[in-house]
Amino acid sequence: MAHFSYQAINNSTGKAVTGVIEADSLQAAGAAMASNGLLPLELNEVRVERRSSARGGWLEKLAGVKPYELVLFTKQFKAMYRAGIPILRIIKVLEAQTENRALKRAAGDMMGDIRKGSSLYDATKKHPSIFSSLYCSMVNAGEMSGKLPEVLDRLCQILEHEHKVKSDIRSALQYPLIVLITLGIAFFILLTVVIPKFAGIFTEAKLTLPLPTKIAIELHHLLVGYWYIMIIGVTGLVYGFNLYVKTEQGKVVRDAFLLKVPILGPLFLKAAMSRFASIFAILHASGVPVMTVMSILSGTIGNAAIARTFESVKAQMEAGRGISGPLSQEKYFTPMVIDMIAIGEETGNIESMLNEISTHYDMEVKHAVGRMADALGPVLVVALAGVVGFFALAIFMPMWDLTKMVK
Repeated sequence: MAHFSYQAINNSTGKAVTGVIEADSLQAAGAAMASNGLLPLELNEVRVERRSSARGGWLEKLAGVKPYELVLFTKQFKAMYRAGIPILRIIKVLEAQTENRALKRAAGDMMGDIRKGSSLYDATKKHPSIFSSLYCSMVNAGEMSGKLPEVLDRLCQILEHEHKVKSDIRSALQYPLIVLITLGIAFFILLTVVIPKFAGIFTEAKLTLPLPTKIAIELHHLLVGYWYIMIIGVTGLVYGFNLYVKTEQGKVVRDAFLLKVPILGPLFLKAAMSRFASIFAILHASGVPVMTVMSILSGTIGNAAIARTFESVKAQMEAGRGISGPLSQEKYFTPMVIDMIAIGEETGNIESMLNEISTHYDMEVKHAVGRMADALGPVLVVALAGVVGFFALAIFMPMWDLTKMVK
């Protein structure tokens, strides 16, 4: 693809405009301008320096797009679209306004794709590092239903809510992580610095060492003598695990395991049920067919183990079993979700029931985060006491025997 700088007259306003357009050839650039209501006066090919753009792309990937930046981008798009401004002009304004380099670059690429006839959904789908599968699916639902502003409004609510939930979870885990890291550092220093000095004293005194001291000395020898093997082993395990979880089966196994982890598992399940109900309600209200809703949900639920169940649910729904019946056959959907959807099907008010489910589980997630923070406190105290007690026994039991020997 080549880039062409142009001077042209806007047919609708009669004003002179300048800019750069991307096309395969000079003729293609002229045709694209004409289709956009521009009368070319001057059209010249320009060269783009590739090295700087590659470097910028690396920096953009490193910086990423913050959730609040994406929400602001979406809200501004929604407001201008609702005001009747053409999509190309909206994206051009957003490209000029945003300060995030990755988002600015994506907006520029989206303008080029839409000029070539792509839909907004197709344009966003080409940037998975910025626009998640949920984001793209919601845009697709808005375009399909003709209710793009309403869908984008609900999408902003989902993005803000999920960002808040993630922030709450990170805040709750911050203190435990600091304590665990501190314990790990203390454990390493005691094994590599403190234990060897006391081990020499105990060896010279020819004491019969107790079990905790023997374990501590063996751990010291293992750490000092085989540290390189341990590093290679841990690195290999981490690398192999990352490769495995990138596969479809690996994602399912990982997410199924996370749902079984005490304290964290119930929290993840409630968050998934909240997302399921809220997205289902939005898409259903937007007029998206139920089978299409299930396909979208399988890609946006955020848990591969739960997403896999939608294939079975869709097959049973095609057989005419409704929605609540197939869901009840799957182990991850809670009785409340199934019962509320069943009531919605009977009364013809499924959207309201889904919104009730979403509100309920939002509150459940909030309370679960608080309970998780409260539960981790005693666990950390026990872990701290175990580490301190182990090293106290390993050092002071022989010291006590040494004191008796001196007496």
